[in-house]
Amino acid sequence: MIEQINEAVDFIRRKTSFLPRTGIILGTGLGQLINKVKIEAQIPYADIPQFPVSTVESHSGHLIFGWLSDKPVVVMQGRFHYYEGYNMKQVTFPVRVLKKLGILRLFISNAAGALNPDHRLGDLMVLNDHINLFPENPLWGQNLDEFGPRFPDMFEPYDRQLLKQTLYVADTLNIKVHQGVYAGVPGPNLETPAEYRYLRTIGADAVGMSTIPENIVARHMNLPVMAISVLTDLCMPGYLEPVSIEKVLAAAAGAEPKLTSIITELTAQLND
Repeated sequence: MIEQINEAVDFIRRKTSFLPRTGIILGTGLGQLINKVKIEAQIPYADIPQFPVSTVESHSGHLIFGWLSDKPVVVMQGRFHYYEGYNMKQVTFPVRVLKKLGILRLFISNAAGALNPDHRLGDLMVLNDHINLFPENPLWGQNLDEFGPRFPDMFEPYDRQLLKQTLYVADTLNIKVHQGVYAGVPGPNLETPAEYRYLRTIGADAVGMSTIPENIVARHMNLPVMAISVLTDLCMPGYLEPVSIEKVLAAAAGAEPKLTSIITELTAQLND
């Protein structure tokens, strides 16, 4: 796997010498942050050796290098999911590559279902912890000693300082943001009413099909992580109704300007 990572990194470096310091993963329906980036280089996933290719229509599939708030970033415009048939090493492969390219931190966004009765459609939630319900772990198998230890600690999966900064930025922008626990499930089907009750009972405030694998690999490499969910459907008693991907995308699009503003301003405050 080290050889595969190095092959991808070498290819990218032949395309651009740009040195990013922040990696950003854009979730379902949340691709418009790119409009704020002064692009220096754009590489389709399909061109990068060993890179998976997104099969989800709302994930465009480009690795974009450029300046956001005058800070050097690399943006994954589209991510990979376990439900697409990839194994967890493939799902998280790009995070390994981004680390080798020089990032010092990782921002992750996603669309999620709200489980907390205090949350509403279109709200944002910054993750302060998670519950991993995926059947496979990206760290299974031989440990990549070059990147991190065999048994990485997960006491602080989401960086406390980045969480504090994100909440401060949201407050200064007058944007309401919750913080809470995200449960990760394999998908692609949405959950049953009984499963939603179960997830709430075990302590989850939101549920989605991504983010946790990338977080585990980032923490294995000691990369600080900030993750934020756009709550695109309500999954609590009294609010449950059939949900389509069209409704999810519409809710994500409605909340996207708030998410873009927060990430743009948060990036502006970084000191590398």
